[in-house]
Formats: sequence, structure tokens, C-alpha cells
Amino acid sequence: MAGIRRALPEWWPILAGLAFLLGPTFYDLFTGAWIGEEQGHGPIIFFLALWLIWRKWPEMLAAAQPPVNAWLGWPVLAIGLMAHLLGRSQKILMFEVASILLVTAAIVLLKFGSRALRVLWFPFFFMLFMVPLPSELVAAVTMPMKMAVSWVTEHILFALGYPISRSGVVLQMGQYQLLVADACAGLQTLLTLEALGLFYLNLMRHPSAFRNITLAILIVPISFTANVIRVIALTLITYYFGDAAGQGFLHGFAGMVLFITALLLILAVDNGLQWWIKRRDSRGGGPGGPGRDRGGMRLKEAT
Repeated sequence: MAGIRRALPEWWPILAGLAFLLGPTFYDLFTGAWIGEEQGHGPIIFFLALWLIWRKWPEMLAAAQPPVNAWLGWPVLAIGLMAHLLGRSQKILMFEVASILLVTAAIVLLKFGSRALRVLWFPFFFMLFMVPLPSELVAAVTMPMKMAVSWVTEHILFALGYPISRSGVVLQMGQYQLLVADACAGLQTLLTLEALGLFYLNLMRHPSAFRNITLAILIVPISFTANVIRVIALTLITYYFGDAAGQGFLHGFAGMVLFITALLLILAVDNGLQWWIKRRDSRGGGPGGPGRDRGGMRLKEAT
């Protein structure tokens, strides 16, 4: 706390400038885009990134160097300010949110140098997931995902004996019709779950590169599975309790089920990978395991 008090006189002009520049953007986000389903992950990503920066702050200060290369921050700041100006004036949310990353990264460069920014690389990378993608790209990728989720949902429920049929992304369950919306099986949901998976990996810090890479790749099918479970849950809720239940509180609750399911699947897959790696190493499948010398070559058993 004492260090923070000593730093306040130096930092308050910077904080005041950031509040003046980015305050209107955050107000619009918290009262607009971030309260909707499509961009509802934005505040989660933002506050988790702030926590990661706070967690890394002592390490960042230790790596800070005299800003002899401070000039690197000026072009980044200029690009960030131009992106902010263009985003605010033309109502382009992608540029406006991207300017938050660029401006804050430029401040770190100007105040602490490039080594400090390298320490904070993951929080800034993590914040990329809160930048909205172009609507054309989202629409192009989302439709095949919705079709796939609808197809799997139909076949699972039909195999369980439910009266269900499908036309495109519209499910007919008894007397009810359900449209699989973008929020239920869209690209943004996939990116949100991928971000949470990478956050989990960053916290766990597994020493095995194979385990990290495999889990990061498997987050994609995990996300798809969680989306299918959410759509199945909403379909069954509507079938048993009516359309009002499916579109009311339980619809939002199903969104929580999505993330809880994805988190449980990530933990299960991670534990499965840990078990497989330990089993492989215990059988001598890894370097240094039983039956291998220091060079990794299998030793002949004595006869």
C-alpha cells in the first residue's frame, strides 16, 4: 500500500487521462454491448485480465528497465488513439475495444520498457478475446456451427425416444418450435470457452508442453459438446415446462450450465491427460522412465 501511495502522484495524470479517454467507451460497453448475450463475456475477460495484471505486477516491476527504448511505445500509442478516434466517430466497436489494449500496452512500454510488457504478454493476449469480430465473419462461421449443434441435438433426443424433428436450425419438439440462436452455438461462445480454457492453463502452468497443447486444442470439441448440452437442456425445459420457461429465467440459467459444463469437461480432460502421461511414463514411454538409460534408449534385460 505504501508503494501505491508513493506512485499515485506520478500516476494520477495518466489515470485521469485514461479515464477521460476510455471512460465513455466503458460506459457504453457496460450499458450496451456487454449486457447482451453475444458480448456478455466481455466484462468477464476484462476483469480476469486485470486480475492477471495485478498478479504479475511485482514480477513486471522487477523486470522493468530504464525506458531507453521508450520510442517503441509512441507508434503503438498513436495507432491506439487513431483506432479509438475511428471507433468512436464511426461506431465501430471492434476498433474501440482494440484501442483499450493498444493504449494500455503503449503506457507499459513508455513507463517500464519492453521487458515489462513481455512479462504481461498473457493478460494482453487474453484481452484479445473481448475484441468483437466482424459481423460477416461471425455469421459465416456461426451458421455451420449452429447446423452441427442442431443435428447432434436432434439425433440424441430422437435416440432417447423424444418426438423431435429438425429443419435447418429450427427444432420441432412436440408442439414447440425452437430456433437455435447464435448465443447458443455461435463463434463468440466458442471463443469465450477457449479464453477460459487458456486462463485455466495459465493458472495451472503444467510443465508438460504436450498436455498444454493437447488441452488447448481439445477445448474446441469441449465447447461444441457444452453447446449441445445447453441446447438439449433448453429443448427439454421447453418440452416439459412450456415456452415461457424455456425463454425465461431457465434460458439464462442454461447459459450458466454451459460454462459449468465446459469447466467440468476441461477438468475431466485435464485429469485424463495427467493420468495418461503418468501411465505412459510409468511404462517407460517417456524419457527417463523405467527401462531407459539417460539418453532415452531402451536397455536390454539381463538374461
